Amino acid sequence: MWGDAVDWLVCLPAGSVDLFFTSPPYADARRYSAIHPDRYVEWFLPFAKAMLQATRESGSFVLNIKNRVAAAGHLRGQRHPYVYELVLELQRMGWRWLETYIWSKPNAIPGRFGPRTKDSFEYVYHFAKGVRPFFDLDAVRVPYRSSEQEIARRQRDRNGRRNTEAGFGRDRSATYDKGGADPGNVIEVPQAYNQHWGPAGQHTAVMPEGLAEFFVRAACPCDGLVVDPFAGSGTTVVVARRHGRRAGGIELHREYVEVCTQRIQSDQCEPEPGELRLAV
Repeated sequence: MWGDAVDWLVCLPAGSVDLFFTSPPYADARRYSAIHPDRYVEWFLPFAKAMLQATRESGSFVLNIKNRVAAAGHLRGQRHPYVYELVLELQRMGWRWLETYIWSKPNAIPGRFGPRTKDSFEYVYHFAKGVRPFFDLDAVRVPYRSSEQEIARRQRDRNGRRNTEAGFGRDRSATYDKGGADPGNVIEVPQAYNQHWGPAGQHTAVMPEGLAEFFVRAACPCDGLVVDPFAGSGTTVVVARRHGRRAGGIELHREYVEVCTQRIQSDQCEPEPGELRLAV
């Protein structure tokens, strides 16, 4: 849909959306939507309130966002706390803050960052509406590193706890019955430098499909509805549809709506899809 998400979100039926997954404009990061970090929280809360109303009791809201170094004011040269302030306000609003994920970017863009290293990660916050949110860990498990023989041996071991001298240990007796390892909350997905490839590259902040895929598979049931209120070039919508979910997007800028529509029609993938790897 073309338009302001604030206007569209309030039109969604209450309790109709299984997953809101989005990466909104970051503070002062893009010319097409320059929101000062000092007023970012105030700007975002109306979207969050409308999403909360539209989310199912078992539904989630997953937010990819990045803080920034203040360019002016009394915080100039320091990290601005607007991301942390936003998370706390969302929690006060009624969103249940379940987890903080780190999106690790092994091929992050180098640049001039002053007395610090380059930005190689971003935050992904998982919020839920109710106390029993849908989450399918099995859908995002990663292959075990152990050999098949070792897996078979450990499955036969009914006394799998191995304590250290310090008293710490874990019971591995049921670990290998799950079909794969728990991926953990550090998600390594290379950035997709497809600015010159396909319709997605017409957007200046393209999200890699692997990041959207992880949360679509884990936080939305197979017949569920995914909505991205800041759809951009349509990565969330395309990925969700590809994985059998119903999906919709809202985008303020008409030129990106046309890009997104083209991607949906052709299901344009990245030219060289990166492997989704996670810290285990």
